[in-house]
Amino acid sequence: MSAFEKPQIIAHIQKGLNYTVFDCKWVPCSAKFVTMGNFARGTGVIQLYEIQHGDLKLLREIEKAKPIKCGTFGATSLQQRYLATGDFGGNLHIWNLEAPEVPVYSVKGHKEIINTIDGIGGLGIGEGAPEIVTGSRDGTVKVWDPRQKEDPVANMEPVQGENKRDCWTVAFGNAYNQEERVVCAGYDNGDIKLFDLRNMALRWETNIKNGVCSLEFDRKDISMNKLVATSLEGKFHVFDMRTQHPTKGFASVSEKAHKSTVWQVRHLPQNRELFLTAGGAGGLHLWKYEYPIQRSKKDSEGVEMGVAGSVSLLQNVTLSTQPISSLDWSPDKRGLCICSSFDQM
Repeated sequence: MSAFEKPQIIAHIQKGLNYTVFDCKWVPCSAKFVTMGNFARGTGVIQLYEIQHGDLKLLREIEKAKPIKCGTFGATSLQQRYLATGDFGGNLHIWNLEAPEVPVYSVKGHKEIINTIDGIGGLGIGEGAPEIVTGSRDGTVKVWDPRQKEDPVANMEPVQGENKRDCWTVAFGNAYNQEERVVCAGYDNGDIKLFDLRNMALRWETNIKNGVCSLEFDRKDISMNKLVATSLEGKFHVFDMRTQHPTKGFASVSEKAHKSTVWQVRHLPQNRELFLTAGGAGGLHLWKYEYPIQRSKKDSEGVEMGVAGSVSLLQNVTLSTQPISSLDWSPDKRGLCICSSFDQM
């Protein structure tokens, strides 16, 4: 690939904020996005912006009691476009951004901060009921149906006597029909656990040696295809999720991406072989996954096992001196993405 054929990464709009921003998400089917974080005075904030003529217009600022760590539109309908958030107090809230004074759904989901959230069954993505998954420092991963109050529909917690690990990242996947659905969770000690929500069982687990910062399936709404896991020591792993070997699990390829923590990974919605990683040194890296000639082979006993592909770097850019903590591709405009960093930009 010559330099001219490579995709460029251009900073289109940059804006300084007066608070620490933890997460940002595009509002589906719009030129709007939300940013979430906390003010220095210790309260939480949600801001709604719209891109107008190449500039940002602040449409709404909502202040809440507790700092807001994470948010998702994944479980809402396109008509409502409600934002689900997790905060420092362990609360899961769902907000109507048009009337955000009182949440449309609220539950004290966890004993400690909700680090991570994902949604499925909304926006026409993924079959089945709308559900939200939250992961917390209290060591639990819980799945919620916004149509049911109080109790989670699933609760994955450490067994008695087992150390509780800080859950840093969760992701839905495999939602290709009404019944099938999985949640993948990553923890501070490098554990990755794949929970089968249909059978309510742990389907697979592995450890990548370093804290797992971000997990994402290349698509939520297809039979599991690929999973990317990023970690503290600048590495990421791509697992081929099509073939599970009874003892070896899923085949994977790892890549040393950044010189520091890889905070986030996001697959391009319009092309699942392309994904972006965001790093602790303020860099974005755009990667392409190439499948092997054959995705599975038989081991010495004749049992099917997966074969990992390869990863190549298409482009990278440094946007900040601080970690890029959140990242989201526009579902509507191909190649447009938003990210936020700890320098309050």
